[in-house]
Amino acid sequence: MTQLEYARRGLITEQMRIAAAAEGVEPEFIREGLAAGTIVICHNVKHANGTSLPVGAGLRTKINANIGSSSDDTDMQKELEKARIAVKYGADAIMDLSTGGPVDEIRRAVVAETNACIGSVPLYQAALDAVRVKKKAIVDMTVDDIFAGIVKHAEDGVDFITVHCGVTRATVERMKNEGRLMDVVSRGGAFTIEWMAYNRQENPLFEHFDKLLEITKEYDMTLSLGDGFRPGCLADATDRAQIQELIILGELTQRAQDAGVQVMIEGPGHVPLNQIQANIQLQKRLCHGAPFYVLGPLVTDIAPGYDHITCAIGGAIAAAAGADFLCYVTPSEHLRLPDVQDVRDGVIASRIAAHAADIAKGVKGAMDKDIRMAKCRKKLDWEGQFALALDEDKAREFRANSPVADHGACTMCGEFCAYKVMDDAMKR
Repeated sequence: MTQLEYARRGLITEQMRIAAAAEGVEPEFIREGLAAGTIVICHNVKHANGTSLPVGAGLRTKINANIGSSSDDTDMQKELEKARIAVKYGADAIMDLSTGGPVDEIRRAVVAETNACIGSVPLYQAALDAVRVKKKAIVDMTVDDIFAGIVKHAEDGVDFITVHCGVTRATVERMKNEGRLMDVVSRGGAFTIEWMAYNRQENPLFEHFDKLLEITKEYDMTLSLGDGFRPGCLADATDRAQIQELIILGELTQRAQDAGVQVMIEGPGHVPLNQIQANIQLQKRLCHGAPFYVLGPLVTDIAPGYDHITCAIGGAIAAAAGADFLCYVTPSEHLRLPDVQDVRDGVIASRIAAHAADIAKGVKGAMDKDIRMAKCRKKLDWEGQFALALDEDKAREFRANSPVADHGACTMCGEFCAYKVMDDAMKR
């Protein structure tokens, strides 16, 4: 049985106990959330060295880091280093989105060399196999090719897969009728739309959704129902195509949960600040509280090179409003394939957003480190501050790069440090 099926029968599994211990909650809390569909545990039964990742209501907001090769940069060792850095700096999950070079080897190495939760988009696999192995165009993929890619990723131990099941011919028409500045920016969504247009057929992942459920249930993979019509710019946010897709995903969520398959929903990319909360509320209502996994959201379109900051602003607001899982954005978004430093910066930015939101949501224990940090700062306990920092290495580096006198304070205030002045004042 799947974790969802165990939960609905009132049974607490070892996976639920592990998840509860990691979150500091009771196992029954996890079981109830699983049974209600508001919590998922991402863990493929084939992922022997993987850490189960609980995501959902009442839990710490999780962070995903995207890595992956492209046709312009196929270095597998670089991708493995990105994976290691992402885990080191606090990513809870890694999505391998490789589309160039030895993609099978990269995915299997990432699964083998980290214990992080792993996600992927199997449609990329089917497209690559069609082009490179069968010497066909993407539009020549067969339905069997698409499902073969899903099985391959499942066998390799991928814990959650993004599938663009809500990209339908009717949703495409809604997009065309309303008009968009940027049409579709989702790579998987674009592949699917091109395939449907050329073959004059419905999306196979929508039409054969029951087959998809059979495969994912066998491995207890979590379905991440993808947002193929996510807005790629602020002007396209919260339009008819996006909301129509979300309605479909809500219906598919019910079908999946009825079949015993765990589901989370992917959310929009570029959203103005004043629309973020409404987007979260719509998703939670239409998808019956299923965990929400958001890319960003990015709150402005004009910050290339700083999109990890636009992502952190949007992510904090989204998570505070109820989003459960943040997909990071790096400084290189819209510009290039991220390098190792970009990955580090993106992870830290999203961790800041997630932590700030957890404090706002009242997640158990979220405020504890902040209180300890305040006590360490008051005592000028630098080692204590470093140990509590989200990026200990950077904090140490900044401190070391500024010559410090015997007073023990930082070089901003020096001997006039407010902490030291107040210590003297309080002793009088």
